[in-house]
Amino acid sequence: MAEYIRARAPLRIGLAGGGTDVDPYASEKGGCVLNTTINKYAYCTLTPRNDATMSVRSLYYGRYQAPLDGGPLKLDGNMDLIKAVTNYFDVKKGFDMSIQSDAPAGSGLGGSSTMMVALIKAVLEWYEMEMPSAKLAQLAYNLERIDIGLKGGKQDQYAAAYGGFNQLEFDKVGVKVTPIKLDSDTINELQYRSVICYTGMSRESAEIIETQVAAFKKGDNENALDASKVLAKEMCDSLKKGDIDEVGRGLDESWKYKKQFSNKVSNPFIDELYDVAKKNGAIGGKVSGAGGGGFMYYICEYDKKLQVAQELQKHGAVLTDFMFDPKGATSWRSKNE
Repeated sequence: MAEYIRARAPLRIGLAGGGTDVDPYASEKGGCVLNTTINKYAYCTLTPRNDATMSVRSLYYGRYQAPLDGGPLKLDGNMDLIKAVTNYFDVKKGFDMSIQSDAPAGSGLGGSSTMMVALIKAVLEWYEMEMPSAKLAQLAYNLERIDIGLKGGKQDQYAAAYGGFNQLEFDKVGVKVTPIKLDSDTINELQYRSVICYTGMSRESAEIIETQVAAFKKGDNENALDASKVLAKEMCDSLKKGDIDEVGRGLDESWKYKKQFSNKVSNPFIDELYDVAKKNGAIGGKVSGAGGGGFMYYICEYDKKLQVAQELQKHGAVLTDFMFDPKGATSWRSKNE
């Protein structure tokens, strides 16, 4: 009977402060992000082999195979997330791996970073190793951003590792994670009044982030980033008080600042969807992630959720059912005959 190992890490919705976790802003001025994880996941399944071959299958990226006894695997743009994890743990024993995600690439829900966390979690389970959430998140960041060189911030890795509602603060020293403890009434009410929809457009976050960084270096978006950081802290307080209306208004303000980060954050279709939602009872909303496409998240007036959802659908958005998930990355073992 063969044993296989599975790991999953939750995707996230950014509520405020996204973009302030990206260097050089985060290191120079300090960033603050409010986000939460949802019941959409990146999955990794690992089955040990009896040889020294790595065989990977992905519905999105296809198949890849490589020997593990020829030194570190070259990072060349093909399955680099898996190669980086394999190199870090110096894996020499062969394995079959399949990876999948509940959201398409470019969705704005932190997909690649979340997948990196799931990959590390699966190898840790295989090797029967423990790793604290902070170290897991930092390792995922180092492998993705430094070793591979994929551009982006730090919030996704920490959201995936910790799970739940978190206030994340970033500076040149490191990351401070403050879990936000909410009562069930607040979570249930926020859940009821939340709408997530897919724009149908994926986007390349690295390109948007490059324009944001360039704008910061020229001083063009510093005030908007500063304001977004302050707003993230204010929205944390509103959430703790259970004031969903105020959180919604903060979300609306957050979107106005976010559009100032880069001229690629929004586009005519996203603006149209936002206007439709607002006219039909959304208090506020925003694109999740770097922008340019992917998923949009809205908080609605207490009795307007259905109307908002129906109108968004009429205008070409794809509604997505979801629940908030308080748990971070997890792993387990199973057997098949």
